[in-house]
Amino acid sequence: MDPLRALLAAGVGYLVGSISFARLVTRIVVPGKDISRTEFRAPGAEDAVISHSVSATTVSMHVSPKFGFATVVLDMLKIVIPTLVFKRAYAEVPYFLITATAGMVGHIWPLYHGFKGGRGLSAMYGGMFAIDWIGVFATSIGGMLLGLLVFRDMLAAYMGGLWLIIPWLWFRTHDVNYLLYGIAVNIIFLLAQIPEMKQYLKFKREGKVTDISEVMQLTGMGRGIYKMARRLGVVEDEASDRTDATGSTA
Repeated sequence: MDPLRALLAAGVGYLVGSISFARLVTRIVVPGKDISRTEFRAPGAEDAVISHSVSATTVSMHVSPKFGFATVVLDMLKIVIPTLVFKRAYAEVPYFLITATAGMVGHIWPLYHGFKGGRGLSAMYGGMFAIDWIGVFATSIGGMLLGLLVFRDMLAAYMGGLWLIIPWLWFRTHDVNYLLYGIAVNIIFLLAQIPEMKQYLKFKREGKVTDISEVMQLTGMGRGIYKMARRLGVVEDEASDRTDATGSTA
């Protein structure tokens, strides 16, 4: 591997990944709207988890879900396109893995916006789509089912897709470079979650939030997992909770 080409792959990935489509979409649709602070408040909770990430989730919450979805697509494309360029240009050398990884870093810690970006999920799946598009569906669906059916845990269902990237890429390639990529994106994603997780754990210790599903269901992906979790009985139905609390469903 040529160090200069590796540096070029990293630089292109990071600089393109640093483009904040969440900010651009919001600026076009709702000029002047500030989406740099989002409160994730569980139903009935007095305190909220404060997030300063700027991502498709914040666009969904501050603008609308349809523009949040558009942001997801754009965030994925900004990783897909440069990764595919390096994959086609240097098919025999995995510079594209560096591009995908650096793009995710740029998305989370963007150079153009004071290193304050998203949390990396759409960027990570964008990289995976360029590297192994079948793996995007296999790991995300497989991880959700593993979390809900085997571990019966909302957090495991949310994170399971990322965890499965590691064995999936090894199974598909038996190449240590792909294995290192899978490990790297998992570590980067976990590092990006630290600010919100610190707040959640603090509230958890203080008894202000009883279950992480209360916070997770406030995000787009979390709501989908939460609905499936309710159908499978992983979390209690809201109607049942009200019945337990009041003695009736009225």
